[in-house]
Amino acid sequence: MRLFKTIAEIRAFRQECYRQGKTVALVPTMGYLHEGHLSLARAARKDCDVVVMSIFVNPTQFGPNEDFERYPRDLDRDLRLAEEAGVEAVFAPEVKEMYPPGYATYVEVERLTEHLCGRSRPGHFRGVATVVSKLFNIVQPDKAYFGQKDYQQSVVIRRMVADLNFPLEIVVVPTVRDADGLALSSRNKYLSPLERRSALSLYRALLKGEALIREGERRAGVVRRAMEEVILASPGTKIDYVAVSDAETLEPLEEIKGKAVLALAVWVGSTRLIDNLLVEV
Repeated sequence: MRLFKTIAEIRAFRQECYRQGKTVALVPTMGYLHEGHLSLARAARKDCDVVVMSIFVNPTQFGPNEDFERYPRDLDRDLRLAEEAGVEAVFAPEVKEMYPPGYATYVEVERLTEHLCGRSRPGHFRGVATVVSKLFNIVQPDKAYFGQKDYQQSVVIRRMVADLNFPLEIVVVPTVRDADGLALSSRNKYLSPLERRSALSLYRALLKGEALIREGERRAGVVRRAMEEVILASPGTKIDYVAVSDAETLEPLEEIKGKAVLALAVWVGSTRLIDNLLVEV
């Protein structure tokens, strides 16, 4: 496996792949890899000749009081795990490589970013769309892989790719969970044993909402309140949002119909976790 730190190096590698007629997959990550990230790499390995993983903690998607400085980082560990998952190349630039002095250009996706995490994290998706568009331009992949756990992100990226005519396919891979249902996240590292038990309420709430819909409940407000009750029954939890939304537009629903996403963001202690579940009526 090869490690690249500069844009010039990864572009030269991409040109080498192009000359050899090889298809290239990109797996964008912020590092501190877990099985969720590795499932993306393995899916990419099946579809494409070469898998490139980016490892970059992107400062522009963190708010002023968020955890950019303490976000977990361990590049040596990540490189070992990436190689075991079949990654051929890792692009791990420094911040100044991606955002040199005088940087002043950003990508903003409207409407889709006004709901869910976009409402409680102003500017977050501007940072996401900007860095992902830069990675697409730098690596020029044939396919790029994202996890369903970051559902809103995947919807925003699909819209950006369509609107800006990026010539690549976006592949969304199902959420990977621990045996007890907790969605894997690099931020799970922050949780104490007690907080981790409380964090299980997120998935229980999603299952409760799904069960109500399967039983015939179509009032989004009823489903949402039932999910909130499950979460708040666990100690140390504080709800950022619980939503029942249209799966494509992310607009909040009053009546559940068609494809919907049950989505939530919850503070467990000082850690903000997200999760979601797709349902179809």
